[in-house]
Amino acid sequence: MPRFPVGFELAEALTVASQQLHETLTPHSTLRTAVRLAVHLMPGAEHAGISEIDRGNKLRTLAWTDEVVRSAEARHEGREQPGHWEQLWTSPVARIADSEADGGWDVLSALGLRSALSLRLRADRRRLTVLTAYARKPGVFDEDATRIGRLFTAHVSIALDSATVREQLTEAMHTRDLIGQATGILMERQGIDAAAAFESLVRASQRENVKLRDLARRIVGAHNTA
Repeated sequence: MPRFPVGFELAEALTVASQQLHETLTPHSTLRTAVRLAVHLMPGAEHAGISEIDRGNKLRTLAWTDEVVRSAEARHEGREQPGHWEQLWTSPVARIADSEADGGWDVLSALGLRSALSLRLRADRRRLTVLTAYARKPGVFDEDATRIGRLFTAHVSIALDSATVREQLTEAMHTRDLIGQATGILMERQGIDAAAAFESLVRASQRENVKLRDLARRIVGAHNTA
């Protein structure tokens, strides 16, 4: 894949990036792939990270290309953030032209990161998921970089949604199998039919205030180690 592609090369590079994103098996691997691709696709980008930000502007880093990103974002984790990320609740893009000139960004400038471009991946009432590209020179992320970044994050968002759905379906199937096994164990242990065993499982779940899945896992685990 060419670094910082333009024109036809950009369309081809985005197609390749989309294929790589959709080949990932979990949301976490999608995020790891996305930060790596961001550095290749977005003009001027040297580092990238993906973070989750809640309504209190508390930040948690989910994926990063290298330790300079991890260090920059780790210093903000669990603390209130300045206005840069706050903009992303109402706008899909937020930029830092120069961390040395913009107030409140001494953490970035201390690490030699002068420019930042944040792009919204997901948003709901409580939480944002944001991709941020970083560069060591000021004023790196112009309108072209922003346009390419937004095209790329559209692909990332679709791939992330697909990976999340796949993970949820896998978990649902696993939960169904666990509950089926636990029901079978109760049928054998108590000499009751499937409906009665499932009802017993539900009642125990409510009584102990434990999720049905977790209770089923406990029963199956105890049975297998008995």
